[in-house]
Amino acid sequence: MTGMDFSPLITVLESDFNMDSASTTETDTLDDTKQMSKGKPPRHLSALHHITSTTTSSRLQVAVTADLDVCKSPDEKSVFLPVYRSGSCAEQGAKQFMEDEHICIDDLGPSLDSSSLSAFYGVFDGHGGTDASLFVRKNILRFIVDDSYFPLCVNKAIKNAFLKADYQFADDSSLDISSGTTALTALIFGRRLIVANAGDCRAVLGRRGRAIELSKDHKPNCITEKTRIEKLGGVVYDGYLNGQLSVARAIGDWHMKGPKGSSDCPLTPEPELREAELSEDDEFLIMGCDGLWDVMSSQCAVTIARKELMIHNDPERCCRELVREALKRNTCDNLTVIVVCFSPDPPQRIEVRVESRVRRSISAEGLNLLKGVLDG
Repeated sequence: MTGMDFSPLITVLESDFNMDSASTTETDTLDDTKQMSKGKPPRHLSALHHITSTTTSSRLQVAVTADLDVCKSPDEKSVFLPVYRSGSCAEQGAKQFMEDEHICIDDLGPSLDSSSLSAFYGVFDGHGGTDASLFVRKNILRFIVDDSYFPLCVNKAIKNAFLKADYQFADDSSLDISSGTTALTALIFGRRLIVANAGDCRAVLGRRGRAIELSKDHKPNCITEKTRIEKLGGVVYDGYLNGQLSVARAIGDWHMKGPKGSSDCPLTPEPELREAELSEDDEFLIMGCDGLWDVMSSQCAVTIARKELMIHNDPERCCRELVREALKRNTCDNLTVIVVCFSPDPPQRIEVRVESRVRRSISAEGLNLLKGVLDG
């Protein structure tokens, strides 16, 4: 893929956040087919993929400003403004091929007053080949910003982008449309974090050592998913949708879907969205495919990540440690992990003081570590 320069200006007014300028450059020197055959993860990305149209550039040049002072309470001297820095790690694991893809964009550009930033991250767990996961990784952000609802209704734009990715993938005759992928994305504007998920990848927020899940695993035997599937005429057999697929939501897998536009297909690409307003207590976000979550709980992952960040403050090394631990626990799937930190500083040690005859202090990290071990 040839290198392309983009200098779009983004400014979003969505409740109490905004973003404007996104200046990115990408030069992709790796061949994706070679990556799959060698079992190598995709390169850590620092720019947008395939945003080439003048329509996209003009859509990104929306100038809507918001006064950040409205976010301040009378007791606050300043507003918390996160600084994004991320790391990623992907390994083939025990599987024959590497079918995962991921994307990390720490800087989509500063706001007009340079007081807040925006970022985008995604994990795409492919199955039946790499065509679907690679297609979504290359196009999903462009589909979001090209949508008519962007930027004034970002949630709607994200949902539309997932559906468009599904339909356009089906229309590409050069691709194997029987392949499929789950999709987990995180779009951040200032303090506003929007997570969209279709499938069994998971996003977990680390909040002062506590694990806060920001997505739900769409497994066919999940009560809500099973009810939806059965209402649409599908069946769940031994944990598999129609006895074939281990997830209830995915992009692609058109051999299992009806005609395009049909609303009665048990397998849907529609994502579930969850939002969070980041505060100083929110230290990092973990995004991972099911290869990670099959062998460790959300709390265990947060505990490991926090401990690592306190030692070296490097999200890349933190991801490698999570992957290493998952391999040690004999995960049998591909592994992809992204860790996004919201501060340039490492997490601080937390102490909980217990009053008694003898004054003692107990480390919150110790408590969370114990909980993580017990949770598995």
